[in-house]
Amino acid sequence: MLRTVLMIGLACTLAACQSAPAPRDYDQSRDFTLYRTWTWAEPAVVYRPADDPRIQSDLTTQRIREAVSGQLDARGLRPAQEGAQGDLQVRTYMLIDQRQDNVTTHYGRTPAWGVWAADPLYSETRSVHYQVTTLQIDLIDGKDGQLVWRGSTSDILRDRQLTPADRSNSIFTMVRQVLDGYPP
Repeated sequence: MLRTVLMIGLACTLAACQSAPAPRDYDQSRDFTLYRTWTWAEPAVVYRPADDPRIQSDLTTQRIREAVSGQLDARGLRPAQEGAQGDLQVRTYMLIDQRQDNVTTHYGRTPAWGVWAADPLYSETRSVHYQVTTLQIDLIDGKDGQLVWRGSTSDILRDRQLTPADRSNSIFTMVRQVLDGYPP
C-alpha cells in the first residue's frame, strides 16, 4: 500500500515537471516540404516595448539571429543566395508583458475530534506582479507575403544579472522550444 502511494506521488511530481509545448499556429493548406530557403524579413527582430534596454540591444539581436539560423539549418532550411528572395521570410519578436497572479497562503489548522480540520485558521491573498518575456517567430511565405507558421514561448523576466553565456543559452533554448514544432 505504501509503495503504491509513493509511486502515485512520484508520478504526479514528474508530471508537474514537464513543460507545456510552445504555442504554435500554421496554415494547414501549405505544403511545408516546398520551403527550402529563407531570408530575414525587415526588420528581422522586433522589440516591444521598443525602448526597453533589458531586452533590446545589438547583442540580443545577434544572439537571436544566430540561434534562429542554427535551428532553421537543423531543420533542413538553408539561407537563400545573396540578393535572392527566400522561400520563407523570418521575423522574430521579443515582447515584455506585465502579468498579475493572486496567491493565497493558508496558515494554521485546528484539531477537530483528534484529527486536523480541513479548514485553515487564517488565509491571506495577495497580488503578485511580474513581467514575462515572450519570443515569437513568424515564418512568412516569400512569394505571397502571407504568414504560414507562428510559434512562441514565454519565460519570467528576472532581475538577476546574467552572464553573456547565460543570455546566449537562454535565447538558444527559447528558439529551440519554438522551432521544435517546425515543420508541422
